[in-house]
Amino acid sequence: MSVLLRRNSSQLRLMLSSGGQVTRLSSSDGASTAEPPSAVKKPTQAKKPNTPPIVPDTDIKKSVFISQSSDVFTNLALEDWLYKNFDFSHHHVLLLWANDPCVVIGRHQNPFTEANVSRLVERGITLARRNSGGGAVYHDLGNLNCTFFAPRERYDRKYNLNIVTRALFREWAINAEINERDDIVVRNKKISGTAAKLGHPNCYHHCTILASANKLHLGESLAREPANYISRATASVPSPIRNLVDVNKSVNVAQLRSAVGYEYLRTAATALEDGGRTQMMKQRGFQLINPTEKWFPGIEELRANYSSWDWVIGKTPKFTVEKDLDVKGDDQGMKLKLSVEVEAGLMKEIGIQLPQSEQVVPVVTPLQGKPYNEENLNGIIGALKLVNASNVKQAMNGSV
Repeated sequence: MSVLLRRNSSQLRLMLSSGGQVTRLSSSDGASTAEPPSAVKKPTQAKKPNTPPIVPDTDIKKSVFISQSSDVFTNLALEDWLYKNFDFSHHHVLLLWANDPCVVIGRHQNPFTEANVSRLVERGITLARRNSGGGAVYHDLGNLNCTFFAPRERYDRKYNLNIVTRALFREWAINAEINERDDIVVRNKKISGTAAKLGHPNCYHHCTILASANKLHLGESLAREPANYISRATASVPSPIRNLVDVNKSVNVAQLRSAVGYEYLRTAATALEDGGRTQMMKQRGFQLINPTEKWFPGIEELRANYSSWDWVIGKTPKFTVEKDLDVKGDDQGMKLKLSVEVEAGLMKEIGIQLPQSEQVVPVVTPLQGKPYNEENLNGIIGALKLVNASNVKQAMNGSV
């Protein structure tokens, strides 16, 4: 245990001194130092029962899993692996994780209407798509992610959010509220957004907690690119945000992780009843998770899927992007509108039309069928700017 403490700094010492239990599932180099819980060691896909058994709170154990990865695709894969393979019937789990800078969009969102994708590339900020609904969020190491796992019949979003608000009050006397959208707000500004994946037999609810995120990068990353997008994809609802460190300067992610984890362990499984240290000592405690193939067979395949172009971009619902452009002419030139239909992330139909006309002239370009991005869109615009207005008129059969 002394080796464990030296490797994991004061945070683990805090956990142990407060009565928590710590199990290390895997060391950072992949070598195991403890046997994994049986549910992790032998993953099985739980079958949906005809009538879910009623399990009393006293028979339900709790664990707090802490991911040792800061890679967003690995953490999304870990979340998905637990959802698909873990048996939560007698064991509820809170997964705590943090990512290197990234923007994570909901399953049914359009990244180009939610973020400035080209700027993300320039800044080295990863774009990811999760498997739950909800809006786009910015993550960095100043943001803590919480995923609450339970059987579907015990799904309780309000319970989970209250765990967070109670932890904030107990640790820092911060008064946080849950609004009608199930966001957590402090002084009318959002510190946490929420989303869920509801399946059978398992479900999860996850939320973010802004502790000390880079608000400049957050704002720039979630500013959409300049164009007119016509899309039926789920749109995010903009909200003013606040870091917890702006409320209390002593807040940090390590302490926040401990506070939320302990609040979860000391609370009854299905009711907001504080059992204190007695309740906490009945649980399985904190467990450090290194999400590798050795401990989670199949996680590498899940990660490959989450990081693939087909998932991040190709999963985007069909949309149309429009841009106005000027074409040179003999006198005053001509104003046209470029229209590009995008399906499965690829530019399918490309055309131009006059603002006062319904007629669309197809544009022949080798970029048709290529992935939609700002660079390819600008390539089409650059080529069209070289077209003479008289040629456009001829193509439109003299209708102008």
